[in-house]
Amino acid sequence: MGSKLEKFLIGNSLKTEQLKGEKFNIFWGLPIMSSDAISSVAYAGQEILLVLVPVLGMLSYKYMLYASLCIVFLMFMLTFSYRQTIDAYPTGGGSYIVAKDNLGTIPGLVAGASLTIDYILTVAVSTSAGTAAITSAAPSLLPHKVVITLVLIVFLTIGNLRGIRESSKMFGIPTYLFIVSVLFMIIWGIFKVHFLGYVPKSIYKIPQISGDITLFLFLRAFAAGCTALTGIEAVSNGVPSFKEPSQKNAKRVLELLSLTILLMFGGISYLSTIYHSVPNDQITVLAQIANEVFGGNVMFYEIQATTAIILVMAGNTAFAGLPLLMAFMAKDGFVPRQFAKRGKRLGYSNGIIILGVLSGLLVIVFKGDTHLLLALYAVGVFISFTLSQSGMFVRWVKNKKSGWVHKSLINGTGAVLTFITTIIIGITRFKHGAWIVIILIPAMVYLMLAIKRHYSEVARQLKLPLNEKPKDIDFEKQKRYVIVPIDTLNKSFLKALNYARTISDNIIVFHVSVDDEATGKLLKKWNEYDVGIPIIVKKSPYRSIVGPLVKFIESEEYAAGSKDTVTVVLPQFVVTKWWGNILHNQTALLIKTMLLKRRNIAIVTVPYIIFEK
Repeated sequence: MGSKLEKFLIGNSLKTEQLKGEKFNIFWGLPIMSSDAISSVAYAGQEILLVLVPVLGMLSYKYMLYASLCIVFLMFMLTFSYRQTIDAYPTGGGSYIVAKDNLGTIPGLVAGASLTIDYILTVAVSTSAGTAAITSAAPSLLPHKVVITLVLIVFLTIGNLRGIRESSKMFGIPTYLFIVSVLFMIIWGIFKVHFLGYVPKSIYKIPQISGDITLFLFLRAFAAGCTALTGIEAVSNGVPSFKEPSQKNAKRVLELLSLTILLMFGGISYLSTIYHSVPNDQITVLAQIANEVFGGNVMFYEIQATTAIILVMAGNTAFAGLPLLMAFMAKDGFVPRQFAKRGKRLGYSNGIIILGVLSGLLVIVFKGDTHLLLALYAVGVFISFTLSQSGMFVRWVKNKKSGWVHKSLINGTGAVLTFITTIIIGITRFKHGAWIVIILIPAMVYLMLAIKRHYSEVARQLKLPLNEKPKDIDFEKQKRYVIVPIDTLNKSFLKALNYARTISDNIIVFHVSVDDEATGKLLKKWNEYDVGIPIIVKKSPYRSIVGPLVKFIESEEYAAGSKDTVTVVLPQFVVTKWWGNILHNQTALLIKTMLLKRRNIAIVTVPYIIFEK
């Protein structure tokens, strides 16, 4: 029953060879990799007005436009900077890879931790904002906003588990509908005022306040509006997700994204100044503008529907970015290695699931309040911006390749601007929740370093010196009734092999290949050690470990008869600390669980203990 439900929700398994067909072109890459940044225009202007209106009243709209222009300028600087990142790092990884390569491990982990927090908040914020758009059109649903938000997160999670190609079509079309709808609203709204003579009347009363603008107040408004820039780094993070030529396609998507944000964010900000929208808890600023531009007709509801959908789809940028980032960090040993494994539909399913769970918990804790969540939002992403730009600046200065002067100038300017913005956001939003992120980042870095130490200690104890290989053993005439599965040639496997030799003279070593590169390394090492026992390698296009093993045992290729008992000797290393088990794949346990159902197969597990300091 469970497998049927899983197949219905996620779909059939895909072969590893089908990965090439699961990548984006420009048309689908824009909405998937950019939905977060595009959707931010729906609430970034509102966040600026929330800071200014209570202090300045009518003057707020003048300074909102100034703040928006500063944000647009910063966006273009980031665009130029990330174009260079795409050229320099075609394998993706974004801020984490750039910072780690050029600034060192700790800055790289800070960037990775910052991006991780940002991606989790992206899903929580976008789905909460989507729910706000729904409740603005249907206020009776307001008491159920947390439940609605959680349902939206589940929908996103399942959609991404189905794979890249299906999720791109599922989530891409609504993004284009939102872009077209908002651009039409901007054009018609401006035409209505400047050419048809319409005089806007604010739906809500503007506070009769005429306070003075101060530098700190303006910086607070600027920092609040910088949420419009979240997600702009996702394109450089996910270069490998694009079809070839991946770098060229990624840069084109980044350029189209910048143009789209310029038109939409600039247009909505301008409409806010002429229609005098007033932010409040009942109806969003975008909904107020749509109501004044179109009235209560079908276009108002179409804007609300597409806004709700795009805000939910914004979380899809995080689902595209975080699993890939976690895979990079897992391969480097800083997070559990399970995050580097592809699932049935070729996506990094463990990263997708953990993102859905953590963002759901955030929604519950903050009760789906977008404004409270946004207070945590931009700090992490601007820390990663700063580290990425600084890393690229150091790269150009060190290498001094052709064109390094103007390239370093672009990234250096980007680093300075994003660093200043990070300080502004950290100070202005510290007491509103930014302090949580500032504490979380070093805690996550410490945890990642602890995980790396664990993996390094395990590798050290498992390392097999050349002088420990078995010698002078004649296996030429052996029958094969004992199978020892192998993934890596190390001390744990050698202990299992030595035990197998004590119970039978008929031994075969069996390897299931799910990664050609890893298999090549194993065979090279196997030949170097000259163990003297034949090794059978079977490819598994669906990445199943148990299936090929059982199929081999039951096939005519294997010497054992159907009534013979086949002993499978499983190497398994055991860690002394309970939390260490979380960091390993537990493949031996999976094989044992599946093979125990076979009557003619006996299982022997040979433990190898890792003593941690």
